[in-house]
Amino acid sequence: MTTNPNKALWEKGDFTKLAATMRESGDALIESLGVGPGLKVLDLGCGDGTTALPEAQRGADVLGIDIASNLVAAGNRRAQEAGLTNLSFQEGDASSLDGLAGASFDLVVSIFGAMFAPRPYDVAKEMVRVTKPGGRIVMGNWIPGDPTLVASILKISAAYTPPPPEGFVSPVLWGQEAEVRARFTAAGVPDEAITCERATYTFRYPGPPADFLAVFRDYYGPSMNAFEAAEKSGRKAELQAELEALFAAQNQGDATYTVIPATYLKVTVTR
Repeated sequence: MTTNPNKALWEKGDFTKLAATMRESGDALIESLGVGPGLKVLDLGCGDGTTALPEAQRGADVLGIDIASNLVAAGNRRAQEAGLTNLSFQEGDASSLDGLAGASFDLVVSIFGAMFAPRPYDVAKEMVRVTKPGGRIVMGNWIPGDPTLVASILKISAAYTPPPPEGFVSPVLWGQEAEVRARFTAAGVPDEAITCERATYTFRYPGPPADFLAVFRDYYGPSMNAFEAAEKSGRKAELQAELEALFAAQNQGDATYTVIPATYLKVTVTR
């Protein structure tokens, strides 16, 4: 049985450690979408529920799907601890939502999730397929070349890792409006039903920037891979220094509490 490289990447570390710094912005984002009782929501690439829990807390009936079994288990634990019987998590692949009936969700949300799945045209097609007529798809995607935190981490990490395999499609292409439009129009969505805008997501960490960097280094799959590769090539200290400078420059908090805003592309598709 061959290993799914995307599954291996997200099961590699423990994304819950990073997700803990993303809760406040996740809650604010869901508040802005007007999620409430009676809404059936699919949260795709949901991690341990940074947006799925706020959706359920507002009364929606929520299914979270993620490729990483450890994050699915963590999400189900969080739902149970919060007493949310209207929220469940299961393992699945955003590019092949087998078992989900067409036109079954009022809202499909994927915040920095489905963008990492392979076969982006299949991802768009599947999101469109499971959304009810009159429903919405909302994605948050990191932007290639953007100078803010996560796009910069991904760019720096790529410079220290071996080149990707042939046919690899960069996840951050989901952050380019032209690519987004091409993918959703290919799935049958009229161009005028697609809107893209830049928005801000803020990370909050109760410690200095260097400690926040350690969370990425030790628990975030892409930067874990970069540090492993840099160690083999004798460039680990160089990578550490480059990222330390990035985190220090981006921090809008102070030496004891890190606050780093990151720009992303917010995509809304109306069915």
